[in-house]
Amino acid sequence: MEAYSCGEVYPIDRPVRQASRATVMRLAIHPRIHAWLSLPWLPRSDIPPGTEPMRQPRPLRHMFTALLVAAVLFGAGAQATAPHYRIVGYAGRWNPVQDKDISKIDTLIFAFAQLKDGRVVLDHASAERLHQLTALKATHPSLQVDISVGGWSVGGFSEAASTAAGRQAFADSAAQLVATHDADGLDVDWEYPEHHESGIHSSPQDRAHFTLLLKAIRASLDRVGATQGRTGTDHYTLSIAAADGPFVNGIDLAAVAPTLDWFNLMTYDFVNAMTPTTGHHTGLHASALIAGDGRTTDRAVEQFLAAGVPARKLVIGAAFYGREFAGVQPAHHGLYQRYDHFQGMLPWPKLKADYIGKHGYVRYWDGTAQAPWLWNAKTRRFITYDDPQSIAAKAAFVKAHHLGGIMYWEQSLDPSDELLDAMWRGLH
Repeated sequence: MEAYSCGEVYPIDRPVRQASRATVMRLAIHPRIHAWLSLPWLPRSDIPPGTEPMRQPRPLRHMFTALLVAAVLFGAGAQATAPHYRIVGYAGRWNPVQDKDISKIDTLIFAFAQLKDGRVVLDHASAERLHQLTALKATHPSLQVDISVGGWSVGGFSEAASTAAGRQAFADSAAQLVATHDADGLDVDWEYPEHHESGIHSSPQDRAHFTLLLKAIRASLDRVGATQGRTGTDHYTLSIAAADGPFVNGIDLAAVAPTLDWFNLMTYDFVNAMTPTTGHHTGLHASALIAGDGRTTDRAVEQFLAAGVPARKLVIGAAFYGREFAGVQPAHHGLYQRYDHFQGMLPWPKLKADYIGKHGYVRYWDGTAQAPWLWNAKTRRFITYDDPQSIAAKAAFVKAHHLGGIMYWEQSLDPSDELLDAMWRGLH
């Protein structure tokens, strides 16, 4: 996740919790109800008057029957309770708190704590920003606030994880930081073990060392958490931000999955300044134009599932920003075409105000990839982004595949809550 890496909406049908006709018919033959209904209700013609068995008065019998049906319905409804899907938002230290719709967010992750001399620390400005987030819990008690350490181009992980003493210092400082600042967990954003694309140090042993580091962090969080009464279902959580494709080769997914509460899959920035063509930077499925090894959200999920990660621990990513390319070849309205240079990042409010359907930019929808893009034929500029429609598609995908939820980068990039609303509606 980079330090600043971070339309139309179709309705999402939500099931109405009411008994269907089939459910009622099943209840009618439920053994308990069937036995109850089989008891004598009316006088039997084969019994002489005055010798009939005693019967309950009909109104009382009807009431008991209704109560029994309600009890079975309640039991069936409890078993069919829909699973909860996480909504996780990263909140950068450089932007003011947006608290209008905090009730729709399960976890806010403060980005970022620093790694200094192998220890997880916060500078004064970051501590103040984190305090603003944790203060929201006073009015939103169900909100969880975690601390993320790392981010794009942040080094020091490989060195800290390379020795037992280094791993313990990292783990203990992280756990103490969580407790000191009234946070609820830790998120580790090492980009990336065994990779040095951003200029950070890496080692062939990073994969094994990362597994040991996460186990040490888990143990320290549990130990410190016990002193704060944070045990059982209220334990301090541990997550990691993880990419896909070759960037996850440095993580032993099967080994770390039991240690983690969930994975934040950075299923965005699939195309960027380092890729040779444009494309969907946060596409759900593969476009008809994409290369066979192209990166997509569903392929990332398949990769993690194949490695043994439980589906419920996978939280896929959504982007509250777009990526712009200039000097793009015009075929297919610029989609998956070569370009002259990468232009940069555009936040969602800017896209809405100045680009979507304006100044020559035309919105296109890739029904196969379930992703939008903008194309300006005159300036030959191409923009890839998430919008309410693509986020709703991601929510449907999460539910269909029983995943853990959706996370997004970044909280301040959706001040109108339009994208958050689409996410919340889709998952509920």
